[in-house]
Amino acid sequence: MSTWRVRDAHAHDLEGIVRLWERSRAAGIEPVYALAEVLTSASEDIAVVAAVGDQIVGAAVGRRAHNQAWVVFHGVDDSWHGQGVGPALLAALETRVAHAGPTTLSALVPTAQTHLEAFRDAGFAEKKAVRYLERRLPVQRAEMALLAELGGRVLPRGLWDGVAGMRREKDLIEKRLVLPLAEPSLAERYGVAPPRAVVMFGPPGTGKTTFAKAIASRLEWSFVEVFPSRLAADPAGLAGALRDTFHRIAELEHAVVLIDEVEEIASHRRGDPPSPLQGVTNELLKIIPAFRERPDRLLVCATNFIRSLDSAFLRHGRFDYVIPIGLPDAEARRAIWTRFIPPAAASAVDSDALVHASEGFTPADIEFAARRASQAALEAAVRTGIAGHGDDAGGGAGTGPTAGVGPTTGDYLAAIAATRATVSEDVAAEFAEDTEGFGRV
Repeated sequence: MSTWRVRDAHAHDLEGIVRLWERSRAAGIEPVYALAEVLTSASEDIAVVAAVGDQIVGAAVGRRAHNQAWVVFHGVDDSWHGQGVGPALLAALETRVAHAGPTTLSALVPTAQTHLEAFRDAGFAEKKAVRYLERRLPVQRAEMALLAELGGRVLPRGLWDGVAGMRREKDLIEKRLVLPLAEPSLAERYGVAPPRAVVMFGPPGTGKTTFAKAIASRLEWSFVEVFPSRLAADPAGLAGALRDTFHRIAELEHAVVLIDEVEEIASHRRGDPPSPLQGVTNELLKIIPAFRERPDRLLVCATNFIRSLDSAFLRHGRFDYVIPIGLPDAEARRAIWTRFIPPAAASAVDSDALVHASEGFTPADIEFAARRASQAALEAAVRTGIAGHGDDAGGGAGTGPTAGVGPTTGDYLAAIAATRATVSEDVAAEFAEDTEGFGRV
Protein backbone atom coordinates (compact mmCIF):
# COMPACT_ATOMS: atom_id res chain seq x y z
CA MET A 1 0.00 0.00 0.00
CA SER A 2 1.28 3.47 -0.87
CA THR A 3 2.55 5.80 1.85
CA TRP A 4 0.41 8.69 2.99
CA ARG A 5 1.62 12.02 4.28
CA VAL A 6 -0.03 14.87 6.16
CA ARG A 7 0.27 18.41 4.84
CA ASP A 8 -1.55 21.74 4.89
CA ALA A 9 -4.66 21.85 2.74
CA HIS A 10 -4.64 23.89 -0.46
CA ALA A 11 -7.47 25.33 -2.53
CA HIS A 12 -7.41 22.38 -4.94
CA ASP A 13 -7.93 19.99 -1.98
CA LEU A 14 -11.45 21.28 -1.27
CA GLU A 15 -12.97 18.78 -3.70
CA GLY A 16 -11.39 15.93 -1.72
CA ILE A 17 -12.73 17.35 1.55
CA VAL A 18 -16.20 17.58 0.02
CA ARG A 19 -15.97 13.94 -1.06
CA LEU A 20 -15.03 12.80 2.47
CA TRP A 21 -17.86 14.88 3.99
CA GLU A 22 -20.39 13.45 1.55
CA ARG A 23 -19.23 9.88 2.21
CA SER A 24 -19.88 10.31 5.92
CA ARG A 25 -23.46 11.34 5.12
CA ALA A 26 -23.87 8.43 2.72
CA ALA A 27 -22.87 6.12 5.57
CA GLY A 28 -25.82 7.41 7.60
CA ILE A 29 -23.80 9.74 9.83
CA GLU A 30 -25.04 13.33 9.68
CA PRO A 31 -22.05 15.66 10.27
CA VAL A 32 -22.38 18.18 13.07
CA TYR A 33 -21.21 21.02 10.82
CA ALA A 34 -22.78 21.81 7.46
CA LEU A 35 -20.66 21.58 4.33
CA ALA A 36 -20.67 25.36 3.85
CA GLU A 37 -19.20 25.80 7.35
CA VAL A 38 -16.55 23.13 6.72
CA LEU A 39 -15.47 24.70 3.43
CA THR A 40 -15.40 28.20 4.91
CA SER A 41 -13.17 27.05 7.77
CA ALA A 42 -10.98 25.04 5.38
CA SER A 43 -10.44 28.18 3.29
CA GLU A 44 -10.11 30.76 6.06
CA ASP A 45 -9.01 28.94 9.25
CA ILE A 46 -6.97 25.74 9.60
CA ALA A 47 -7.10 22.55 7.54
CA VAL A 48 -4.76 19.60 6.99
CA VAL A 49 -5.11 16.62 4.67
CA ALA A 50 -3.62 13.16 4.37
CA ALA A 51 -2.59 12.58 0.77
CA VAL A 52 -1.40 9.61 -1.25
CA GLY A 53 0.02 11.24 -4.31
CA ASP A 54 -2.80 13.49 -5.58
CA GLN A 55 -5.52 11.53 -3.77
CA ILE A 56 -6.95 12.92 -0.51
CA VAL A 57 -7.58 10.03 1.92
CA GLY A 58 -8.24 12.05 5.06
CA ALA A 59 -8.84 15.58 6.29
CA ALA A 60 -9.14 17.57 9.49
CA VAL A 61 -10.52 21.10 9.60
CA GLY A 62 -10.35 23.42 12.61
CA ARG A 63 -11.76 26.76 13.65
CA ARG A 64 -10.29 29.13 16.23
CA ALA A 65 -12.50 31.00 18.66
CA HIS A 66 -10.61 33.09 21.23
CA ASN A 67 -8.89 30.69 23.67
CA GLN A 68 -10.63 27.61 22.27
CA ALA A 69 -10.46 25.81 18.96
CA TRP A 70 -12.92 23.34 17.44
CA VAL A 71 -12.53 20.37 15.14
CA VAL A 72 -15.08 21.28 12.49
CA PHE A 73 -14.50 18.14 10.40
CA HIS A 74 -12.45 14.95 10.71
CA GLY A 75 -12.80 12.24 8.10
CA VAL A 76 -10.74 9.32 6.80
CA ASP A 77 -11.43 7.23 3.74
CA ASP A 78 -12.82 3.82 4.75
CA SER A 79 -9.92 1.93 3.14
CA TRP A 80 -7.42 3.82 5.32
CA HIS A 81 -8.95 3.26 8.76
CA GLY A 82 -6.51 1.66 11.18
CA GLN A 83 -3.45 2.98 9.34
CA GLY A 84 -2.78 5.86 11.77
CA VAL A 85 -4.15 8.51 9.44
CA GLY A 86 -6.83 9.81 11.85
CA PRO A 87 -4.55 10.45 14.88
CA ALA A 88 -1.89 11.97 12.63
CA LEU A 89 -4.38 14.45 11.18
CA LEU A 90 -5.54 15.50 14.66
CA ALA A 91 -1.96 15.87 15.87
CA ALA A 92 -1.10 18.06 12.88
CA LEU A 93 -4.22 20.14 13.44
CA GLU A 94 -3.30 20.57 17.11
CA THR A 95 0.19 21.76 16.21
CA ARG A 96 -1.14 24.42 13.90
CA VAL A 97 -3.86 25.48 16.36
CA ALA A 98 -1.35 25.83 19.20
CA HIS A 99 0.52 28.57 17.34
CA ALA A 100 -2.65 30.66 17.35
CA GLY A 101 -2.93 30.65 21.15
CA PRO A 102 -6.04 28.57 22.08
CA THR A 103 -5.74 26.49 25.25
CA THR A 104 -8.35 23.87 24.33
CA LEU A 105 -9.07 21.84 21.23
CA SER A 106 -12.63 20.50 21.29
CA ALA A 107 -14.61 18.22 19.02
CA LEU A 108 -18.31 17.49 18.55
CA VAL A 109 -19.08 14.17 16.86
CA PRO A 110 -22.43 12.62 15.88
CA THR A 111 -23.68 9.90 18.23
CA ALA A 112 -23.77 7.48 15.27
CA GLN A 113 -20.02 7.82 14.68
CA THR A 114 -18.18 4.71 15.87
CA HIS A 115 -14.61 5.54 14.81
CA LEU A 116 -13.51 7.42 17.92
CA GLU A 117 -10.16 5.67 18.35
CA ALA A 118 -8.39 8.45 16.42
CA PHE A 119 -9.61 11.02 18.97
CA ARG A 120 -8.72 8.84 21.94
CA ASP A 121 -5.28 8.05 20.48
CA ALA A 122 -4.72 11.78 19.99
CA GLY A 123 -5.42 12.43 23.68
CA PHE A 124 -9.03 13.61 23.53
CA ALA A 125 -11.14 12.81 26.61
CA GLU A 126 -14.88 12.15 26.23
CA LYS A 127 -17.04 14.43 28.39
CA LYS A 128 -20.21 12.61 29.43
CA ALA A 129 -22.01 15.30 31.45
CA VAL A 130 -22.45 17.69 28.54
CA ARG A 131 -25.54 18.66 26.54
CA TYR A 132 -25.08 20.04 23.08
CA LEU A 133 -27.41 22.79 21.90
CA GLU A 134 -27.21 24.47 18.54
CA ARG A 135 -28.95 26.98 16.34
CA ARG A 136 -28.14 27.13 12.67
CA LEU A 137 -27.55 30.70 11.57
CA PRO A 138 -29.82 31.37 8.58
CA VAL A 139 -27.16 33.16 6.51
CA GLN A 140 -23.58 31.94 6.41
CA ARG A 141 -20.59 34.24 6.47
CA ALA A 142 -19.75 33.68 2.80
CA GLU A 143 -23.17 35.05 1.77
CA MET A 144 -23.06 38.23 3.83
CA ALA A 145 -20.82 40.13 1.41
CA LEU A 146 -23.07 39.34 -1.56
CA LEU A 147 -26.14 40.25 0.45
CA ALA A 148 -24.58 43.61 1.33
CA GLU A 149 -23.76 44.27 -2.35
CA LEU A 150 -27.40 43.65 -3.22
CA GLY A 151 -28.58 46.02 -0.50
CA GLY A 152 -30.25 43.12 1.28
CA ARG A 153 -30.19 42.14 4.91
CA VAL A 154 -31.16 39.54 7.46
CA LEU A 155 -34.24 40.85 9.23
CA PRO A 156 -34.71 40.40 12.98
CA ARG A 157 -36.82 37.51 14.16
CA GLY A 158 -40.31 38.30 15.41
CA LEU A 159 -41.54 40.59 12.62
CA TRP A 160 -44.31 38.13 11.80
CA ASP A 161 -45.71 38.28 15.32
CA GLY A 162 -45.37 42.07 15.18
CA VAL A 163 -47.89 42.37 12.33
CA ALA A 164 -50.89 43.49 14.34
CA GLY A 165 -54.37 42.34 13.37
CA MET A 166 -54.89 41.55 9.66
CA ARG A 167 -55.88 38.04 10.73
CA ARG A 168 -57.46 37.08 7.40
CA GLU A 169 -54.38 38.08 5.43
CA LYS A 170 -52.00 36.51 7.96
CA ASP A 171 -53.90 33.20 8.00
CA LEU A 172 -53.94 33.10 4.21
CA ILE A 173 -50.24 33.91 3.86
CA GLU A 174 -49.32 31.50 6.66
CA LYS A 175 -51.12 28.61 4.95
CA ARG A 176 -50.38 29.34 1.29
CA LEU A 177 -46.82 30.71 1.50
CA VAL A 178 -45.07 30.16 4.80
CA LEU A 179 -46.12 26.56 5.54
CA PRO A 180 -45.01 24.98 2.23
CA LEU A 181 -41.76 26.97 2.23
CA ALA A 182 -40.92 26.22 5.87
CA GLU A 183 -41.85 22.52 5.58
CA PRO A 184 -40.91 21.48 2.02
CA SER A 185 -40.72 17.75 2.85
CA LEU A 186 -44.19 17.80 4.37
CA ALA A 187 -45.51 19.77 1.39
CA GLU A 188 -44.01 17.25 -1.04
CA ARG A 189 -45.63 14.38 0.86
CA TYR A 190 -49.03 15.95 0.21
CA GLY A 191 -48.27 16.94 -3.35
CA VAL A 192 -48.06 20.68 -2.63
CA ALA A 193 -45.53 22.63 -4.68
CA PRO A 194 -44.01 25.43 -2.56
CA PRO A 195 -44.80 28.84 -4.08
CA ARG A 196 -42.06 30.63 -5.96
CA ALA A 197 -43.69 33.96 -6.89
CA VAL A 198 -46.72 35.91 -5.71
CA VAL A 199 -48.35 39.29 -6.34
CA MET A 200 -49.71 41.34 -3.45
CA PHE A 201 -52.03 44.17 -4.39
CA GLY A 202 -54.07 46.73 -2.52
CA PRO A 203 -54.39 50.42 -1.67
CA PRO A 204 -51.29 52.31 -0.49
CA GLY A 205 -50.28 51.81 3.13
CA THR A 206 -52.11 48.54 3.73
CA GLY A 207 -48.97 46.61 4.62
CA LYS A 208 -47.76 44.82 1.48
CA THR A 209 -44.10 45.60 2.15
CA THR A 210 -44.59 44.80 5.84
CA PHE A 211 -45.94 41.36 4.93
CA ALA A 212 -43.02 40.65 2.58
CA LYS A 213 -40.55 41.51 5.33
CA ALA A 214 -42.53 39.49 7.87
CA ILE A 215 -42.41 36.42 5.60
CA ALA A 216 -38.62 36.71 5.33
CA SER A 217 -38.37 37.09 9.11
CA ARG A 218 -40.69 34.13 9.70
CA LEU A 219 -38.68 31.87 7.36
CA GLU A 220 -35.35 33.33 8.54
CA TRP A 221 -34.34 33.96 4.92
CA SER A 222 -32.39 36.86 3.49
CA PHE A 223 -34.50 39.81 2.36
CA VAL A 224 -33.65 41.75 -0.81
CA GLU A 225 -35.71 44.67 -2.11
CA VAL A 226 -35.25 45.55 -5.76
CA PHE A 227 -35.81 49.23 -6.58
CA PRO A 228 -36.42 49.77 -10.32
CA SER A 229 -35.87 53.53 -9.94
CA ARG A 230 -32.34 52.92 -8.64
CA LEU A 231 -31.52 50.33 -11.30
CA ALA A 232 -32.50 52.81 -14.02
CA ALA A 233 -29.27 54.75 -13.36
CA ASP A 234 -27.10 51.70 -14.12
CA PRO A 235 -24.87 52.08 -17.23
CA ALA A 236 -26.26 48.75 -18.52
CA GLY A 237 -29.75 50.23 -18.56
CA LEU A 238 -32.73 49.15 -16.50
CA ALA A 239 -33.25 45.83 -18.29
CA GLY A 240 -29.56 44.89 -18.05
CA ALA A 241 -29.33 45.95 -14.41
CA LEU A 242 -32.44 43.94 -13.58
CA ARG A 243 -31.00 40.85 -15.25
CA ASP A 244 -27.65 41.24 -13.46
CA THR A 245 -29.34 41.75 -10.09
CA PHE A 246 -31.32 38.53 -10.40
CA HIS A 247 -28.23 36.61 -11.53
CA ARG A 248 -26.54 37.63 -8.29
CA ILE A 249 -29.66 36.88 -6.23
CA ALA A 250 -29.50 33.33 -7.63
CA GLU A 251 -26.27 32.82 -5.65
CA LEU A 252 -28.08 33.27 -2.31
CA GLU A 253 -29.11 30.08 -0.55
CA HIS A 254 -32.47 31.37 0.72
CA ALA A 255 -34.12 34.67 -0.18
CA VAL A 256 -37.36 36.62 -0.21
CA VAL A 257 -37.13 39.20 -3.02
CA LEU A 258 -39.51 42.16 -3.11
CA ILE A 259 -40.21 44.35 -6.13
CA ASP A 260 -42.40 47.13 -4.80
CA GLU A 261 -44.48 49.28 -7.14
CA VAL A 262 -43.90 46.66 -9.82
CA GLU A 263 -46.27 48.52 -12.15
CA GLU A 264 -43.30 50.78 -12.94
CA ILE A 265 -41.73 47.96 -14.98
CA ALA A 266 -44.65 45.66 -15.78
CA SER A 267 -47.42 47.93 -17.03
CA HIS A 268 -49.52 47.23 -20.11
CA ARG A 269 -47.42 47.02 -23.27
CA ARG A 270 -48.97 49.13 -25.98
CA GLY A 271 -48.06 51.65 -28.60
CA ASP A 272 -46.29 51.66 -31.95
CA PRO A 273 -43.39 52.17 -31.81
CA PRO A 274 -43.02 50.32 -28.49
CA SER A 275 -42.15 52.36 -25.42
CA PRO A 276 -38.68 52.01 -23.84
CA LEU A 277 -40.20 50.23 -20.86
CA GLN A 278 -41.52 47.38 -23.02
CA GLY A 279 -38.02 45.95 -23.18
CA VAL A 280 -37.86 46.02 -19.38
CA THR A 281 -41.22 44.28 -19.10
CA ASN A 282 -40.05 41.62 -21.56
CA GLU A 283 -36.88 41.10 -19.51
CA LEU A 284 -38.87 40.69 -16.31
CA LEU A 285 -41.13 38.15 -18.02
CA LYS A 286 -37.99 36.13 -18.85
CA ILE A 287 -36.52 36.48 -15.35
CA ILE A 288 -39.53 35.09 -13.46
CA PRO A 289 -39.49 31.57 -15.01
CA ALA A 290 -35.74 31.28 -14.35
CA PHE A 291 -36.28 32.48 -10.78
CA ARG A 292 -38.97 29.84 -10.28
CA GLU A 293 -36.56 27.02 -11.13
CA ARG A 294 -34.56 27.55 -7.94
CA PRO A 295 -35.90 26.27 -4.61
CA ASP A 296 -35.84 28.15 -1.30
CA ARG A 297 -36.67 31.55 -2.68
CA LEU A 298 -39.81 33.64 -3.05
CA LEU A 299 -40.48 36.62 -5.31
CA VAL A 300 -43.07 39.09 -4.02
CA CYS A 301 -44.28 41.71 -6.48
CA ALA A 302 -46.33 44.44 -4.80
CA THR A 303 -48.53 46.99 -6.51
CA ASN A 304 -51.13 49.63 -5.68
CA PHE A 305 -52.53 49.52 -9.22
CA ILE A 306 -53.09 45.94 -10.31
CA ARG A 307 -55.28 47.09 -13.20
CA SER A 308 -52.24 48.66 -14.82
CA LEU A 309 -50.20 45.42 -14.94
CA ASP A 310 -49.64 43.69 -18.26
CA SER A 311 -52.01 40.73 -18.75
CA ALA A 312 -49.11 38.42 -19.65
CA PHE A 313 -47.44 39.33 -16.39
CA LEU A 314 -50.32 38.02 -14.28
CA ARG A 315 -51.07 34.80 -16.13
CA HIS A 316 -51.03 31.38 -14.46
CA GLY A 317 -47.61 29.80 -14.35
CA ARG A 318 -45.75 32.98 -13.46
CA PHE A 319 -47.41 33.68 -10.13
CA ASP A 320 -48.78 31.07 -7.77
CA TYR A 321 -51.09 33.50 -6.00
CA VAL A 322 -52.42 37.03 -6.46
CA ILE A 323 -53.24 38.13 -2.93
CA PRO A 324 -55.36 41.17 -2.01
CA ILE A 325 -54.17 43.14 1.01
CA GLY A 326 -57.02 45.42 2.02
CA LEU A 327 -57.97 47.83 4.77
CA PRO A 328 -57.95 46.41 8.31
CA ASP A 329 -61.31 45.38 9.73
CA ALA A 330 -62.46 46.33 13.24
CA GLU A 331 -60.56 43.48 14.90
CA ALA A 332 -57.38 44.36 13.06
CA ARG A 333 -57.74 48.08 13.86
CA ARG A 334 -58.12 47.23 17.55
CA ALA A 335 -54.95 45.14 17.46
CA ILE A 336 -53.04 47.92 15.68
CA TRP A 337 -54.19 50.56 18.18
CA THR A 338 -53.07 48.28 21.03
CA ARG A 339 -49.52 48.39 19.68
CA PHE A 340 -49.30 52.16 19.98
CA ILE A 341 -51.22 52.99 23.17
CA PRO A 342 -48.79 53.10 26.12
CA PRO A 343 -49.57 50.28 28.60
CA ALA A 344 -49.96 52.72 31.48
CA ALA A 345 -52.67 54.62 29.59
CA ALA A 346 -54.48 51.63 28.05
CA SER A 347 -57.05 51.13 30.80
CA ALA A 348 -58.18 54.78 30.54
CA VAL A 349 -58.56 54.81 26.75
CA ASP A 350 -61.86 53.89 25.10
CA SER A 351 -60.54 51.55 22.40
CA ASP A 352 -64.04 50.99 20.99
CA ALA A 353 -64.28 54.69 20.20
CA LEU A 354 -60.88 54.62 18.47
CA VAL A 355 -61.75 51.56 16.41
CA HIS A 356 -65.03 53.11 15.26
CA ALA A 357 -63.51 56.52 14.49
CA SER A 358 -60.64 55.03 12.45
CA GLU A 359 -62.79 52.99 10.07
CA GLY A 360 -61.28 53.26 6.59
CA PHE A 361 -57.78 53.89 7.95
CA THR A 362 -54.78 51.90 6.78
CA PRO A 363 -52.30 50.52 9.34
CA ALA A 364 -50.01 53.40 8.38
CA ASP A 365 -52.82 55.92 9.03
CA ILE A 366 -53.44 54.47 12.48
CA GLU A 367 -49.76 54.59 13.34
CA PHE A 368 -49.55 58.21 12.22
CA ALA A 369 -52.61 59.21 14.28
CA ALA A 370 -51.32 57.34 17.35
CA ARG A 371 -47.92 59.02 17.20
CA ARG A 372 -49.57 62.40 16.61
CA ALA A 373 -51.72 61.94 19.72
CA SER A 374 -48.71 60.93 21.83
CA GLN A 375 -46.69 63.93 20.67
CA ALA A 376 -49.58 66.33 21.31
CA ALA A 377 -50.13 64.92 24.81
CA LEU A 378 -46.44 65.20 25.63
CA GLU A 379 -46.25 68.81 24.46
CA ALA A 380 -49.40 69.71 26.41
CA ALA A 381 -48.01 68.13 29.58
CA VAL A 382 -44.76 70.07 29.28
CA ARG A 383 -46.57 73.32 28.41
CA THR A 384 -48.96 73.15 31.36
CA GLY A 385 -46.32 71.85 33.78
CA ILE A 386 -48.39 68.85 34.88
CA ALA A 387 -47.67 65.17 34.54
CA GLY A 388 -50.33 64.54 31.88
CA HIS A 389 -53.98 64.72 30.91
CA GLY A 390 -57.05 63.43 32.61
CA ASP A 391 -59.29 60.78 31.08
CA ASP A 392 -62.13 63.02 29.90
CA ALA A 393 -63.17 62.59 26.27
CA GLY A 394 -62.34 66.19 25.54
CA GLY A 395 -58.68 65.65 26.34
CA GLY A 396 -58.41 68.46 28.91
CA ALA A 397 -55.91 68.45 31.78
CA GLY A 398 -56.85 66.48 34.85
CA THR A 399 -55.65 65.71 38.34
CA GLY A 400 -57.50 62.43 38.99
CA PRO A 401 -56.05 58.96 39.44
CA THR A 402 -55.29 58.65 35.70
CA ALA A 403 -53.40 61.94 35.44
CA GLY A 404 -49.89 61.61 34.06
CA VAL A 405 -50.31 58.18 32.44
CA GLY A 406 -50.16 59.40 28.84
CA PRO A 407 -52.50 60.25 25.96
CA THR A 408 -56.24 60.08 26.57
CA THR A 409 -59.19 59.06 24.45
CA GLY A 410 -59.67 62.72 23.57
CA ASP A 411 -56.09 63.02 22.39
CA TYR A 412 -56.51 60.05 20.08
CA LEU A 413 -59.89 61.16 18.73
CA ALA A 414 -58.49 64.61 17.99
CA ALA A 415 -55.56 63.04 16.14
CA ILE A 416 -57.90 60.79 14.15
CA ALA A 417 -60.04 63.79 13.14
CA ALA A 418 -56.94 65.63 11.95
CA THR A 419 -55.61 62.67 9.93
CA ARG A 420 -56.61 62.40 6.30
CA ALA A 421 -57.29 58.77 5.32
CA THR A 422 -54.95 57.48 2.63
CA VAL A 423 -57.66 55.45 0.92
CA SER A 424 -60.72 57.28 -0.39
CA GLU A 425 -64.14 55.63 -0.70
CA ASP A 426 -63.70 55.42 -4.47
CA VAL A 427 -60.33 53.66 -4.13
CA ALA A 428 -61.80 51.26 -1.57
CA ALA A 429 -64.63 50.43 -3.98
CA GLU A 430 -62.15 49.83 -6.80
CA PHE A 431 -60.16 47.51 -4.56
CA ALA A 432 -63.28 45.45 -3.83
CA GLU A 433 -63.81 45.08 -7.59
CA ASP A 434 -60.15 44.18 -8.13
CA THR A 435 -60.34 41.51 -5.43
CA GLU A 436 -63.11 39.81 -7.40
CA GLY A 437 -61.49 40.34 -10.79
CA PHE A 438 -57.80 39.65 -10.05
CA GLY A 439 -57.54 37.84 -6.71
CA ARG A 440 -56.19 34.29 -6.95
CA VAL A 441 -55.73 32.56 -3.62
